[in-house]
This record gives sequence, C-alpha cells and structure tokens, in this order.
Amino acid sequence: QVQLVESGGGLVQAGGSLRLSCADPGRTFSSYAMGWFRQAPGKEREFVAAISWSVISTYYADSVKGRFTISRDNAKNTVYLQMNSLKPEDTAVYYCVVRKYWYGGSWSGNAVHAWGQGTLVTVSS
Repeated sequence: QVQLVESGGGLVQAGGSLRLSCADPGRTFSSYAMGWFRQAPGKEREFVAAISWSVISTYYADSVKGRFTISRDNAKNTVYLQMNSLKPEDTAVYYCVVRKYWYGGSWSGNAVHAWGQGTLVTVSS
C-alpha cells in the first residue's frame, strides 16, 4: 500500500529549478515531521532537508542550504522541496520520508518511519 506519493522529478539544466511534491493521501502521517533524502548513482543515501509538523522548524544539509527550500501544507498533507540553482551533483533519486518526532539535525535513515517510492532528478551540465 503506497502511503507517500512523490512527483515533480525530471531533467533540468544546471542552474535551473524543480519542485518536488510528496502527498500523504491517506493522512496516515498527519502529525509527523517530513523530510527528503536522496541517493545518487553509486553513492550512499543522504539526508537533504526536513520540516516539523508545526512548520516552525526546518533543517538542511550543508550541501543544499541556501538553494533548496522545504515547505508543507498540512491541509493537503503535502510536503514540497523547491530546488533552485541546481548542480549536476544534485542528480539523484529523491525520497520523501516521515518521522514521528521532530529532530533538528541530520536525520538517519534508520530513524525514518516510512519512505516514498522515489522520484528521479537529473541535472545536466
């Protein structure tokens, strides 16, 4: 049963922008913190960004700080990742995740409660 539905990936040139979306249509995780991980070809999965349920708190990996913005619409049970000034090294499969309790640091994949199916982002040079 799919609980997190991602969309918005695609091919973009370096310097361009994309916005990823992740919906929780069943409202299964309506009070959870949400975030994004990514996994580039041949590399380990890494944390990207997270946002608390209250929307008050956010946290970003250093590699995306200042370029990516995470947001959420609790009425729609949807989290977004606005990615600007994209670089070829941002190429990866991006995964939406949820975590029951907010943590204001880099999340471990082991602390995540659910994963989306992933959406591919390819940045050409």
